[in-house]
Amino acid sequence: MTVSLGAQDDARLEVLRREFEHEASFNLVFVVLTVGATLIATLGLLANSAGVVIGAMVVAPWILPLQAMAFEILRGRLKMFLRALRTLLLGVVIFVLLAMGVGHLVAFPSFGSEVMNRTSPNLLDLGVALVAGAVAMFAKLRKDAISALAGLAIAVALVPPMCVVGILLASSYWVQAYGALLLFTTNLLGIMVGAMAALATLERVYRGRLLRSRLGLTSVALTTLLVLPLGTSFFRMLERSRLEAKAEQLQALIEQEVRSSTITLGGDPAIELVGIAIDWRQNPPLIRARVRVTDPKLPTPKQVAAVQDFINRNQAPLRFRLVVQRSAVDLIGPETAPNPPELEVLPPPALPPLPEAERQEE
Repeated sequence: MTVSLGAQDDARLEVLRREFEHEASFNLVFVVLTVGATLIATLGLLANSAGVVIGAMVVAPWILPLQAMAFEILRGRLKMFLRALRTLLLGVVIFVLLAMGVGHLVAFPSFGSEVMNRTSPNLLDLGVALVAGAVAMFAKLRKDAISALAGLAIAVALVPPMCVVGILLASSYWVQAYGALLLFTTNLLGIMVGAMAALATLERVYRGRLLRSRLGLTSVALTTLLVLPLGTSFFRMLERSRLEAKAEQLQALIEQEVRSSTITLGGDPAIELVGIAIDWRQNPPLIRARVRVTDPKLPTPKQVAAVQDFINRNQAPLRFRLVVQRSAVDLIGPETAPNPPELEVLPPPALPPLPEAERQEE
């Protein structure tokens, strides 16, 4: 079926074609922006500065050849698609080599959250990439939405994951580098497929071409294959969140039991419970109770054993091991004569009434 276009549509698509061909070029502007974004992102990642990393995302020009690739796939022009792909791959090489070089020079023994957070992608990242690719293509086709491109560059970042790959390769963190590379691949394919879907939906001349194009079907298939590793990571994240929430609730419950029960540390006036931490990585989980004591001999091993038995009875069948870290506190101060009754701020506590039997004995 042939779709007839008006002269105005023809002219608009011709302008769009020339723009995408220009954006697919490997030129000085692309190189300068790529080098600048690489150095900014790498230094920001090493400094663990989210603001600097965001700045690098805005500078990077990578979304341009990606959109050109999506456009050329639907047009069926393999030569122009390969040209845009070459531009993107050359940018990747520049990124990785520069990031590795900076990583070798700095040689940090460990990295902050800005690096490590980009080593565990999941299905949520793929969803963001698909939506962002579609919105980016919409902004390209509708010039009044062009202001959204800066935000999209931040939402779906291609730059930081590749910088993380270079930094981690320089430090021989192979597994984490694979995770960052998976995140980059997820963002790349997600943006491209989302852009193709938007283009095929918004431009009637390209409707139906996505499923008839070999490159288009290949891109969709590769994106679908990502669901397996990303889904595994996603469900692992859900399970970890569930376990962490359960651990927090259980820790709060145990601390409340320790503070309130008369047979536990909280029942002895010479022992002040400061806090509790639980190491869930040990088996059985290890409870560390920090206490301040006025008697350096307290708590006794018998008291600690009683508290541990109390916790294990209440939390059965789960068992815990309790250790107490005590800090001795000396109370220093001279004796002082009591104030006369008329100067007392609060009256002394009233004594409870004697039971009837004791009253009769008196």
